[in-house]
Amino acid sequence: MTKKEKYQFLIDYFEENMPVAETELVYDNPYQLLVAVILSAQCTDKRVNLTTPFIFKKYSTIASLAKASFDELFPLIKSISYPNNKTKHLIGMANMLMEKFDGKIPMTIDELIQLPGVGRKTANVITSVIDKQPNMAVDTHVFRVSKRVGLVSEKATTPLAVEKELVKNFPEALIHKAHHWLILHGRYVCIARNPKCDECGIALACNYYKNVFLKK
Repeated sequence: MTKKEKYQFLIDYFEENMPVAETELVYDNPYQLLVAVILSAQCTDKRVNLTTPFIFKKYSTIASLAKASFDELFPLIKSISYPNNKTKHLIGMANMLMEKFDGKIPMTIDELIQLPGVGRKTANVITSVIDKQPNMAVDTHVFRVSKRVGLVSEKATTPLAVEKELVKNFPEALIHKAHHWLILHGRYVCIARNPKCDECGIALACNYYKNVFLKK
């Protein structure tokens, strides 16, 4: 199966079996999503969703978060991984939005990555989820699935290299959705240890299934 055929196989499968693919982070507006994505770094969405309601109740706007002190905010996110840094990042992010962006969340990668706690992956999530821009956030799940299936070349050894190949090969209109297809597939089927190849709907297009699973 050629790479082009692999992509079409995945698209056909997911369009039929996962026509609605969205983030599992719970949010009501761009501000809430930005906070949630910053908190989700090296932390589960489930844990983040248990935490954010308390943050949003106390800090319902960017302006109110900008006025928070470290000692006020830290107790609300202490159960999240790296709470010290993330507390500083959230307060710094809110302050920069107020001072540099008139209290509004920008929708370009270059502007978003200026914010404390926001790297390229987070910026890609925000722009693709909120604005449906053709940006591909590559987390551990996307990276793993892409490499195992063979959607990207062996030379793609970094998240950025994987991102560029995925963006090049998925139709532009589907990139924002394909991001979630790959994340959810990696989270529940193509898991890191003992992937569930025997119940995988894209196994016929997968290099790992052919070269590893079937040979066990």
